[in-house]
Amino acid sequence: MAFLQVPVTSADHIQGNPRAPVTLVEYGDYECPACGLAYPIVKSVQSHYGDQLRLVFRHFPLTQVHPHAESAAETAEFAGAHKRFWEMHDGLFENQQDLGVPLYLALAKALDLPETALAEALENGTFRSKVRADFMGGLRSGVNGTPTFFINGRRHDGPYGFADLVEDINAELMLSDTAR
Repeated sequence: MAFLQVPVTSADHIQGNPRAPVTLVEYGDYECPACGLAYPIVKSVQSHYGDQLRLVFRHFPLTQVHPHAESAAETAEFAGAHKRFWEMHDGLFENQQDLGVPLYLALAKALDLPETALAEALENGTFRSKVRADFMGGLRSGVNGTPTFFINGRRHDGPYGFADLVEDINAELMLSDTAR
């Protein structure tokens, strides 16, 4: 069993209760079809658990097979620098079939982000180091494909369907209840 080697910090993109008993870390790729399928499942899991779950998203662009994955991740980081990461994250997954600079600029405009600054950031690779740091942390944690999930630091090696994630999260909640 693999474990998360890079602890969750304030540098991560975190959604949900900071004191939640369960942390779900996803290593994902915006162009990955499986990640696109997992996206609504993760949203359902978040809704199901409410304040008992916090979600962390880290980038793991598989650039050999997904030519837009890294630029999409950099676009999300640009939005994050403007406190709009999750809105851009959602927009990228919800428009996965259209990834590319025209979509990035359209999403930036819709989120009231500076389009010219985004284009310059992509051209200059301003956020590439953050994306690559996430990727390298994923490699150290045993990530070899996307999506890869960690539940309270342990890699979820089973399927990522709603029932499968709920089963493992429930097991973690029971462990945290017995630890009290």
